[in-house]
Amino acid sequence: MPAAGLAVAAAPAVLDDIVLPSGFSIEIYSDEVSGARSMALGEAGTVFVGTARDGRVYALVPQGEGRPRVVTIASGLRMPNGVAFHDGDLYVAELTRIIRYDDIEKHLDDIPVPVVVIDTFSGETHHGRRYIDFGPDRKLYVSIGSPCNVCLRDDFGIIARMNSDGSAYEVYVRGIRNSVGFTWHPETDDLWFTDNGRDMLGDDLPPGELNRASRGGMHFGFPYCHGGDVRDPEFGGQRDCDEFTPPAQKLGPHVAPLGVEFYSGTQFPEAYRGQAFIAEHGSWNRSQKIGYRIVMVRLKDGHATGVEVFAKGWLQGDEVSGRPVDILFLDDGSMLVSDDKAGRIYRIKYSKEPWEQVSGRNRGKADFMISRSTG
Repeated sequence: MPAAGLAVAAAPAVLDDIVLPSGFSIEIYSDEVSGARSMALGEAGTVFVGTARDGRVYALVPQGEGRPRVVTIASGLRMPNGVAFHDGDLYVAELTRIIRYDDIEKHLDDIPVPVVVIDTFSGETHHGRRYIDFGPDRKLYVSIGSPCNVCLRDDFGIIARMNSDGSAYEVYVRGIRNSVGFTWHPETDDLWFTDNGRDMLGDDLPPGELNRASRGGMHFGFPYCHGGDVRDPEFGGQRDCDEFTPPAQKLGPHVAPLGVEFYSGTQFPEAYRGQAFIAEHGSWNRSQKIGYRIVMVRLKDGHATGVEVFAKGWLQGDEVSGRPVDILFLDDGSMLVSDDKAGRIYRIKYSKEPWEQVSGRNRGKADFMISRSTG
């Protein structure tokens, strides 16, 4: 029960359903971002948000302890999913191009005309929600999903990279069906990325994937092999699975893993530091829905050792109240989670006193252990 004198804030019913580890709380950071998907953090603390289907890009400007001020940077764009912040500029990935808004945080009340960085991507919309970010090498990376359930197309199923001005475009890694989230390990600089497995192999195959690329030129199996050891019915006879790099960690089948980030802050307890957090958007073609949650992949000596549920509750039975898309850690160490179904961005924080949770429910360690075992 709450300690004397401590009021528990009221919250919408969906927040009351979210189960977190003891000491963590969840609140709505903003509910003015319809279709919120990929996020990026500016130098001044501005959170930039892409939307894809809504054609808008937002800026969430912090205002002390209150909710951020929401600024619409652009509208009418074509599937503007990916956003990245680099040297003061905002990069936005549309279906066929990447554009740049220069010195954006100083011009939020007078949005500059965007500069086209590159405009040579395919206009095929299937798996056309591009994800972008800048790597430790200061290159701009972009994912190009396969325009199909399963097919072999040389210019697709890749993560490519280029200079910040769009020059020197090259394929970095191949054999990827559709990655909508990647990041770099804070110590090794290896690229880690999620990948969505193919459909129509039944409820339990293939697994979703978390992959690790320690160098360029690696191939991760698609379309010949899925999840490291599942031969494709159409293409599997052409190559052997052992020719390719298997997943660093298999995830649930059809959970649609999207955003992934390593925790390098200090607000969360030691057990969470250096671990990988993944937003699972949730299954759409499975007889019993799964996903719709945040999972944590534990690492030891740079290798994944298992998966634990960190936050769940957006799926209640067969009813879906939200679909996590991306994860972003703020400078204070708290976690933002975007939700394109509910049009919200949540903030997850840790405090030593579990009764401070704004969800209105005091969840202890026992609840977390249940969530880990039942998934």
